[in-house]
Formats: sequence, structure tokens, C-alpha cells
Amino acid sequence: MTGEVGQEVGSGSDDRHARDAHFLRQSFAVARRAMSHGNHPFAAILVDSDGHVLIEAENGYMPDHDATAHAERLVATQACRSITPEVRATSTLYSSAEPCAMCAGAIYWAGIGRVVYGLSERRLRDFTGNHPENPTLDLPCREVFASGQRETQVSGPLLEDEAAALHVGVWDK
Repeated sequence: MTGEVGQEVGSGSDDRHARDAHFLRQSFAVARRAMSHGNHPFAAILVDSDGHVLIEAENGYMPDHDATAHAERLVATQACRSITPEVRATSTLYSSAEPCAMCAGAIYWAGIGRVVYGLSERRLRDFTGNHPENPTLDLPCREVFASGQRETQVSGPLLEDEAAALHVGVWDK
């Protein structure tokens, strides 16, 4: 199970937990890469129903200090530009942290059918506090999705301690 862009990873329903853990860990690896590029430790990947990684994005805050360049929003935008609505509807977005309200809205408007995330927004706030680069909202993505007219399935938090480890000491600087 490599999960590299374009490669397939188990697609049976019996493999769902292992598949979710695999792709979440892949998003954690991309989040670590984001930190090596001077960005915040967030990442998202979009995986189709056959287990092919279609898109991956790391947080894009730097170099322009773009507070809207969250990884999930970047994936949703790219998905709208390059993937059919039918494929988006059956794909899963794996995110190192729970999508914020802005990103949940972008995911909803992109028509991505499922979200799996690591670190909850509430627990992220424990790390960020009132950091000026991430004044975390306490608004679960499930609430954003529930206010829409189409269903977006959500699983998470999963592997939350692993996801939290990405943020240790980051927001103290």
C-alpha cells in the first residue's frame, strides 16, 4: 500500500479502517513536508473510490501569508478544476486536521462525498490558542455539512494523537 498519487490502495469495505488509517498517515507525511517548507503542519489528499490518490496539498500559508490557503480548500479548488462531479461525489478527502468552516464550505461546494480527519478542531484550538496565524474556530465540520442540502459523510477524529503530535511546539513560537 504505497498510496502515491495515481496508485491504488485496497478498495473493499472490509479494508475501510486500514485504508482510512493509511491515507490519514499519508496526509500526516504531507503535513510534515509542509513544515519543512515553512508552512503550518496541515495537509489534505483526495482519494477516489478505487483507492487512487488524485490530489494532495499541503498548507499554503507561506510565502504570501494567505490565510485562505488551507490544504483542504486548495484540494477542493483543484478538484473542481480537474475532476468530474461524479468522481468527486464518490471520493474521500483525508485531512490531517478537521476542516474549518471555510474548508468545509469549499468541500461541500466541490461536492466531495466523504471526509476523514485526524485532529479535531477543538483539540487543535488547545494547541493554537489565539495564535494570530490560526485563530481556530470552534465549529465542527459536521455542523457545516449538516446545514447543506446534500450529504457529506464524515469520519473523525481518527489517529488523533498522531495528528496532534504534528502540532507540538509549533504554535508556541
